[in-house]
Amino acid sequence: MTVTFLGTGTSQGVPFIGCPCEVCHSTDPRDNRLRCSVWIQLPQLSLVIDTGPDFRYQMLRADVQRLDAVLFTHGHKDHIAGLDDIRAYNYHQQKPMDIWCTEETEASLRREFSYVFYNASYPGIPQLQLHRIFPEEPFSINGVEITPIRVLHYKLEVIGFRIGPFSYITDANYIAAAEMDKLRGSEVLVLNALRNEPHVSHFNLKEAEAVAREIGARANYFTHISHQLGLHDLVEKSLPTNMHLAYDGLQLDFSFEG
Repeated sequence: MTVTFLGTGTSQGVPFIGCPCEVCHSTDPRDNRLRCSVWIQLPQLSLVIDTGPDFRYQMLRADVQRLDAVLFTHGHKDHIAGLDDIRAYNYHQQKPMDIWCTEETEASLRREFSYVFYNASYPGIPQLQLHRIFPEEPFSINGVEITPIRVLHYKLEVIGFRIGPFSYITDANYIAAAEMDKLRGSEVLVLNALRNEPHVSHFNLKEAEAVAREIGARANYFTHISHQLGLHDLVEKSLPTNMHLAYDGLQLDFSFEG
């Protein structure tokens, strides 16, 4: 299994429009962050988690030739806004795109992309095949089992995912004990870490480090990062040995094949 970080930035991306700070003007490419998404490749499955506003460019930059499915964590714009661009895969693969989401996220998709759902015969619109995620029930795609992880983003339920040794959590500031148990035994944990200061709906860096220590994964990568966290190089040097800042384009490889 290969995991590629397509985007590791917060909802406004980095650089943040109009910001004079040193992070937003950094020449280190690791400080340039598109909106949060990952691409997961297995022999029998190619899937993306979330299609944010940068989805088209992310697919081009990573040269994603085949895409079997999209998993959605929740319905905020920075995680769904690029959905229209799955049309390219409809065209090349000659079939609807399999979309996996909860009932609440489906309602957001139907609201934001009403033209897709209420005029399905119109030529050129995205073709979708919706599948329901029930947060308490694992599901499988092409024989690969996926376990939903329920977390809270302030008061909004967000779904993280565990696929074999890999767990991915974004937009969280609370994980219940039962959901923490689902993460234990992960080889790699990805977790949001917005900034150093406390935030109402995201883990800050210290909170993310504490969750990572409790889970005990071999390696931990922080994502959904804002310019307020600081320069990638300096923050990376301050982290414990098994904790790292993710960055756009980072690839992780596992022996897991589904």
